[in-house]
Amino acid sequence: MSSQDVPQGAVLAVVHEPVALSPGGPLVLELRGPLGPADAETVAARLAQRHRAFGVALDSHRPGHHTLRLTPPAAGGFAALPADLLADLLAPPPPGGEVLPVTGHQQTLLRAALTPAGTGDSGGSDGGGGSDGGGVEQLYWDWSGPLDVARFAAAWQSVVDRECVLRACFDWVAAPRLVLHARAEADIAVCSPAAVTWPQLLRRDRARGFALHRPGLLRLTLLEAEPGGGAGAAPPRVLLTYHPALLDERGVHLLLREFYRAYAGGGVLPGGERRPDLRDHARWLAGQDTTAARQFWARAVPPPGAAARPGRPGGATGQSGPGLLHTRLRAPETFRLRSWAALRGAAESSALHLVWALLLYRAAGVPGPLPVSFGVQLSGRDIALPGAAGIPGLLDSPLPMTVTVDPAAPLADLLHQVRDTLLDLAAYPWASTETIRAWAPRPPAAPAPGPVAGPVAGAAAGAGPVCGAGSTLVRFGGPLVLPKVLRGELAAQGVHADTPRSAAGATGGPLTLAARHDTAGGLVLGLFHDRAQLADEDAAALHSQCVRLLRALPDHRQAGASAGQLLDLLARAAIPRMARPVPPAPRPALTVLRPGHPHADVICLVTAPGVPAGSYDLFVRGHRGPEEIVAVHGDGAPGVLPAALHQAPGPGRRLVLCGCGPGGRAAYELAQRTPHPPGMALAVVMTGIGDAAASASALARGVRSVLTPPPEPAP
Repeated sequence: MSSQDVPQGAVLAVVHEPVALSPGGPLVLELRGPLGPADAETVAARLAQRHRAFGVALDSHRPGHHTLRLTPPAAGGFAALPADLLADLLAPPPPGGEVLPVTGHQQTLLRAALTPAGTGDSGGSDGGGGSDGGGVEQLYWDWSGPLDVARFAAAWQSVVDRECVLRACFDWVAAPRLVLHARAEADIAVCSPAAVTWPQLLRRDRARGFALHRPGLLRLTLLEAEPGGGAGAAPPRVLLTYHPALLDERGVHLLLREFYRAYAGGGVLPGGERRPDLRDHARWLAGQDTTAARQFWARAVPPPGAAARPGRPGGATGQSGPGLLHTRLRAPETFRLRSWAALRGAAESSALHLVWALLLYRAAGVPGPLPVSFGVQLSGRDIALPGAAGIPGLLDSPLPMTVTVDPAAPLADLLHQVRDTLLDLAAYPWASTETIRAWAPRPPAAPAPGPVAGPVAGAAAGAGPVCGAGSTLVRFGGPLVLPKVLRGELAAQGVHADTPRSAAGATGGPLTLAARHDTAGGLVLGLFHDRAQLADEDAAALHSQCVRLLRALPDHRQAGASAGQLLDLLARAAIPRMARPVPPAPRPALTVLRPGHPHADVICLVTAPGVPAGSYDLFVRGHRGPEEIVAVHGDGAPGVLPAALHQAPGPGRRLVLCGCGPGGRAAYELAQRTPHPPGMALAVVMTGIGDAAASASALARGVRSVLTPPPEPAP
C-alpha cells in the first residue's frame, strides 16, 4: 500500500502493552493501519531522524500491521515517551509537509477551541470539542464592479499556493503543533439570494465551524447579486470566515491585499512562496533571550486584587451567542480627541485606554486608588525580523495593561500612565499570556496547581487577571489601505475594493472593544461581547458610557481636571451587570457507559479536552463484544485509575486504557503512573486525530487487536 492508497482522513492506531523493561530494552509498539510497508518505513525513518537519542527498528507483518521498537537513550529504560515523539508517531506530517510548535497566544486560542463552551469536559463520552473548531471570525464586503467568479476563485487559489498559513491546520494529539501542508484547495462557495438570505447565511456559516485538523482554516462564500440588477438591487457580497487561532485581523487584511493583486493580474499572483513566513517567525521566536522579559513581568504582572470586569456581579443573562455594537465618532469629534491627547504627549489610543480603565474602576465600586487591568492588543510585527510586517498569521497577542486609577489625581497623570505602560509592553510584543503566567511570581502560601488535562496547562496559581477568563480586551487598529497603484489597476477594470466589515465574532472573553479609523476620518468603536456573560441591554449601556466619556474628554482641558470629575458625568447612569462565573459541575471519577459480561475485559475510554467530538459515542454504539465500557477523565485526579482497575478484578481479565488524540496520550500517562495488580493484563490504545467516524474506526481497530479472544467452544 503506497501513500496514495491511504484513505483521506484515515487515522492511525498505536497499541502498547506495558511490561517491565530490561536495562536498555526496547519499548514495543504495534501500528494498526492504514499504513502500508513503505508508509511505515517513512514513519520510522522520520522518528529516527527527529529523535536521534532513540534506536528505531521496524518489522512489517502485513499492510495495516507493523511492530515498532524504540530503544531508550540510556540503560535502565524510561518512564514515558516524550510528548513530541508521541506526536510524530500518532500524527506524522503529510508528504512534503512541516510542523511548527504552537506557542503563546495561539496555545490559548487552540485550547479554547478544543473545550466546549460552558463545560469543563463532558462527563459522558467525549472530553472535548475538536471537531467544530470553536468560534470563528467573519468579515464581509460588497463587491463593487464587474465580478468574474472563475477569476475570483483562481486568484484565491493563487494566494493559497503562495501563503503557507492557508495550507495549515492543527495537531494536538500529544503536543500542540501547526501542520503546514504542501498543497491545499481554496474553499469557495457560491450562493444564490433566492436560496438563502444574508442573515441565514451568516448563521449557517458560523454554525459550520472548522475542522481544525484539516487545512485550510479560511473560507469564502459569495452571495450573488439580486436578480434584475436594477438600481435598488443588492450587489454581490463576499463573506470571509477564518479561525482566530490561525489568523489575526491584520493577517487577514494582508491576505486580502494579495488576493486583489492576483485578481487585478488575471487570477495569478506572481512570484513563489512568501518568505519570511510562519516558519521564519517560529525560528526567530525560538532564538529570543527571555531574561529581560522575565524580569519585567515579574514586577508587571497584574496583582490578584486588580479590577478586571466592567460590570457588577449579576445573575444569568438568559442569552447566548456573540453580540456586536457599533458607534462612530464623527471626524470633528475624532480630531478633538486626537488633539487633546497629542497636547499631552499621547496618542488617541491612550485616550481610549484611559476611558476603559475608568469604566473598570467604576464597576469595582471601591473608593480611593485601585489597580485595574485589561488586555491590549499588540500587532507582534514590530520586531527585529526583516519582513515581519508582511507575514500573515497569528502574530498579535493580548498583553495585560495594569494601571492605578485614583479619582482625585489629574486626568493627565492617568493618560501618561497608560501611555508609558503601553511603551513598556511594546518592548516585548512576542510575549504572551501563557508565558507571562509561567513567569509570574506566586504567593508563598499558594498551593501548587494540580495537573490539567489537554494540550496546554492552565493558569498559574495566584496570578492576577492575565487576559484570561473574566478580563476584557481593547484593540486599536484597522484595515490595511491598498497601495495606490493597485487601487488604480482595479479601478481601470471597474472594481472598487470596499473596506471589509466585521460580523459578530469570537470575543475570546466577555468582551472586546475594537477601535479603528474609517475612510472619512471618524473613529469607529465596535463592542464584541459574549451575550451569556453580558446581556444586550448591559452591553448597550456600557458601550454608550464609553462613547460618552470619549466625547467629553476633550472638554477637560484644565491641568487640574481629575479622573473623578470625568466619571461624575455617569453619576446617574446605572452600572452594567455581568453574569457571575459558573464553576464547572463536579464529575464522577468513573462513568459506566455500557455494562458487559462479568468475566469479560474492560474497555476504559480516557477523556480529555480535544478528543474529537462524537468519536467515543460512535465507538460505544459500534462495539459488539461482551466487554464493559467505562469512561474516566485523564486529569490525574486521585483514584481515577484505581476506580478503573476495580472494574476488572480477577486473573485473566484485561483492562484496555484507550483514547483518541489527547485522550490516548492521557491513557498512556495513566498507565505509566499507576501500578496495576499482579496477574492483570493492561493494554493502551492511542490514536491520532480525525473526524468522529475516522477516530472511532481507528480506536475500534486498535482495541480489537488486544481484547482477550473468546474461549474455544467445547468439543
